[in-house]
Amino acid sequence: MKITFIGAGSTVFARNVIGDCFLTDCLKNATFALYDIDPKRLEESRVILTAMAKSIGLQADLQCYVGVERRREALRGADFVINAIQVGGYEPSTVIDFEIPKKYGLRQTIGDTLGIGGIMRALRTIPVMEDFAHEMEEVCPKALLLNYTNPMAMLCGYLQRYTAVNTVGLCHSVQGCSRGVLRSVGMEDRIEGRRDLIAGINHMAWLLEIRDKDGRDLYPEIKQRVEEKLRDPDFNNKVRLEYIKYFGYYCTESSEHNAEYNPFYIKSAYPDLIARYNIPLDEYPRRCIAQQEQWKKEYGELLEGAEKTFSRTEEYASHIMEAVVTDRPMRIGGNVLNQGLITNLPATACVEVPCLVDGSGVRGCFVGDLPEICAAMNRTNINVQLLTVEAARTKKKEHVYQAAMLDPHTAAELPPHKICAMVDELMEAHAPFLPQYH
Repeated sequence: MKITFIGAGSTVFARNVIGDCFLTDCLKNATFALYDIDPKRLEESRVILTAMAKSIGLQADLQCYVGVERRREALRGADFVINAIQVGGYEPSTVIDFEIPKKYGLRQTIGDTLGIGGIMRALRTIPVMEDFAHEMEEVCPKALLLNYTNPMAMLCGYLQRYTAVNTVGLCHSVQGCSRGVLRSVGMEDRIEGRRDLIAGINHMAWLLEIRDKDGRDLYPEIKQRVEEKLRDPDFNNKVRLEYIKYFGYYCTESSEHNAEYNPFYIKSAYPDLIARYNIPLDEYPRRCIAQQEQWKKEYGELLEGAEKTFSRTEEYASHIMEAVVTDRPMRIGGNVLNQGLITNLPATACVEVPCLVDGSGVRGCFVGDLPEICAAMNRTNINVQLLTVEAARTKKKEHVYQAAMLDPHTAAELPPHKICAMVDELMEAHAPFLPQYH
């Protein structure tokens, strides 16, 4: 068996996902093809993964491939491909995504999924993913692609519509969603044995049902506790709890993410909202710096002989591969092409729904209609996703303008001519990573 990891210099996912594989009987003896364009980061990943394998007595088969010219060989014969690339990296691209919009008065928290940051990230990532998807069609046509790179819905939606690669998008916000809301409102005693139903789109999938181990609906009690938490000035999950208050449902991704997926919370005309909702502006750049520092620290410790201990995580990737290899069914929350799974969202949208995994692969499960308010909130994001996919497909700048103008947060802050000017400046700054647009 061969598992190829594209973007193996990742400071997070390579350790988690491949570490999980080391702890899975049917996967631990696989050949792991590690691919990256940065030889230094790739070597650091190899050192850390080797230390992890050694700590559990495993002689891992790690093969490293550097540079675009070797990517095809890394992919050749793969059974599973994991994608965790970040085109343009923290510098220059993430810095550009935050600093240029600031000049126009547009502030962001994460900028990797929606908004102008998500649009730009998609436009520079889709061409790279399309290239290696076409290589997969040639050298490992039956492989399952497990995508962790954001913006999830835009990238997966593009590959699912315009390539023949079997693709599912994975996000760990699904696993922790119902557990997280119970902890947020002081109901930790209901976590064990809970059952839930989650569906929508990536980073805004809705906790449609949450029940305790005896089948009792927990939403009534959750809603009673929400107001107290919203009054707490030090509480940091207010956006999502306010979703419960006004819309009736909790969603998967964090409040700092969701603060920029709508027109409600980051508003220059109401600067007091930032403190009131504890919204961490410029959060993603800070995380990038922190992750880089943690990586340096861990790598240095390993070079000095520190023991590397680890346990299997909740990340879906190893569990999916295990289910496919052993044909033992399991359920995940995955990002797949809609095609009628959620009946009041567009068929061409990439949706996050319960999926069945077994020896035949990953199949999305029918959900039906979302509550109308949930579907309405999702559609405001899907508009941007579909127009960004259209822009990447047509290479027409007018579609980039349209995607940005329909973004809820961007439109709430800037008029059309300012949005277009900002897009022009961003596309010029990102030109080394973008194809030619007209």
